[in-house]
Amino acid sequence: MELSTWLTFFLASWAISISPGAGAVAAMSAGLNHGFSRGLYTTFGLILGIWTQVLLVGAGLGALIATSSTAFALVKWLGVAYLVWLGIKQWRAPATPLVAADDDAAAALGAPSARSLVLRGWGVNAVNPKGTVFLLAVVPQFLDLGRALAPQYLVIAATLGFTDLVVMSCYTALAARVLRALREPHHIRLLNRIFGSLFVLAGTLLATVRRA
Repeated sequence: MELSTWLTFFLASWAISISPGAGAVAAMSAGLNHGFSRGLYTTFGLILGIWTQVLLVGAGLGALIATSSTAFALVKWLGVAYLVWLGIKQWRAPATPLVAADDDAAAALGAPSARSLVLRGWGVNAVNPKGTVFLLAVVPQFLDLGRALAPQYLVIAATLGFTDLVVMSCYTALAARVLRALREPHHIRLLNRIFGSLFVLAGTLLATVRRA
């Protein structure tokens, strides 16, 4: 990939990462409920979800999702159900103040494991046909079809992974360092319901997406 082409994509990837969506909600929710360090596991999952989308697009499966009504609807409603489930779970989360905890202490307290946090983040980005269609529309503009495509897809995946790591880490830190100051149970309950509602809203918006 030419340096000028990559720089253009690099700038575009920041806009993609910063734009608010289910990923940002998931990152802030993780920061609120689990602190910055453990919340980063969700960010790693979000990045794996993006890489899954790039892999689908690169393998041509993304085109199937975009052109097949059945495949698109299946993936879309799986994504809707997942986001709504996360919203309900967040809404019903206990109103306990955030405390810093390592993996062993968190496990003893019944908190989600690192693996489950990663899988939660992966699910948010991977089961999202809107992301697939978006990448199908954007990525080809930066590909040189006269060169090997695999290295170009690797560069695209690495670039999106880097920008998402920075942006989602900032979202996680914002929730962990700022919102954790609200320690009263009614504050925590309110925040849980706000983030739960945002997850449901993200699922509702995804339900309105139509195949082009």
